[in-house]
Parts: sequence; structure tokens; C-alpha cells
Amino acid sequence: MGSAEEDYNFVFKVVLIGESGVGKTNLLSRFTRNEFNHDSRTTIGVEFSTRTILVGDAVVKAQIWDTAGLERYRAITSAYYRGAVGALVVFDITKHQTYDVVDRWLKELYDHAEASIVVMLVGNKTDLAQAREVPMEEAKMFADNKGLLFVETSALDSTNVEEAFETILKEIFHKVQKQKQRSSQSNTVSLASESPASTAPAQAERRPCCVAL
Repeated sequence: MGSAEEDYNFVFKVVLIGESGVGKTNLLSRFTRNEFNHDSRTTIGVEFSTRTILVGDAVVKAQIWDTAGLERYRAITSAYYRGAVGALVVFDITKHQTYDVVDRWLKELYDHAEASIVVMLVGNKTDLAQAREVPMEEAKMFADNKGLLFVETSALDSTNVEEAFETILKEIFHKVQKQKQRSSQSNTVSLASESPASTAPAQAERRPCCVAL
């Protein structure tokens, strides 16, 4: 387990943000462990899980961070965002109020994260389409206007969960590669200037976590 776990080229930190109850934790567990928990009780504290995928010919270790209930208390600090090169802003398609506050989450994200962060808007719970309150066209237009990636998912039945994470990781990878081509110091390439370990090659990354909170 040890050596296989260390066999990767890049580590990308991706954060999940959005209102409590939109399904962030289940998106995380579905992608990293292929699990879904019907128990909606909230765990307080920051959690993260990892999964390694192939992007092109590179092995990318995705480190996905979940607020785990802290959003209820507005206790998310800059440490949560530090070093993040990607973010999924999640809302519940059956609760319009979770979509109405996406702008506030985006503001908080851009206040704390690097301007170059790759952001995806995610409308979750498509398995409850009969209770939909947010039209897909409305959310897609909003995302396009903000320059965000967009997808609708269901953590319950796995719809588009793989696609969501793989799409944002590929976009981050392409950004890194473009930056790498422009840089003469390819071993220090990073989207997040204050935390180069997030995207540095594996030779320099041998810690279980790329960001110390």
C-alpha cells in the first residue's frame, strides 16, 4: 500500500463549498470511496479524502477537502482555502435558497483563494428532479457568465460525480502544464503561489497532506 500510494506526479487540493445539506460530504465519499451515507447528521471539523487518477500520461493525486458542517457556523477560515487549486461550489437543485447564496460563496472563495483557482458550479441531487426548484438552464447561464465550469450531479445514484471531479482535475492539470511551459523552473510550478507543494512534482511531495492547517 505504501509505495503504490506514493506513486503520483502531482497533488491537487480541491475544496468543496456551499450551504449545509447540499450533499458535499456525499459527493466526496462517492468519488473517493464510492460510498453514500443516508444519515444526514453533520460532522464538525474539516475532513479530506484522496483519490489518484490518470490525467493524460500523468498520475494526479486529488486531495478533496470538505467543510464538514463548518459552513453552518461561518467558521471557515483562510486555512481551508490555502493552497487550493480547484473548488466545487455545490447547491441543491431542489432548494433555490442554496443556489441564491452561490454568489456569497464565490466572493468568500475569491477573497481567500488564488485568483487562478479553477471553479466548478455543481447542482446536486438530480435524483430528486421531480422536486427541482433551480432550472438547469438558469444555473448553466449563471456559470457561463461567471466563467465557471458547470455540471449537475447525484451523489445518491452516482450521476456525473466521476465526470465532475475528473473535469475539474483535467482543467487544473492543463493550467499547470501551460504554466510549466512558460516557466524555466518547471519543478516549482504552482497555481497557488503561496503553496507550491500543491502542484509540485511528487519528488518533492512525500507528506500525507500538502497543506498544514
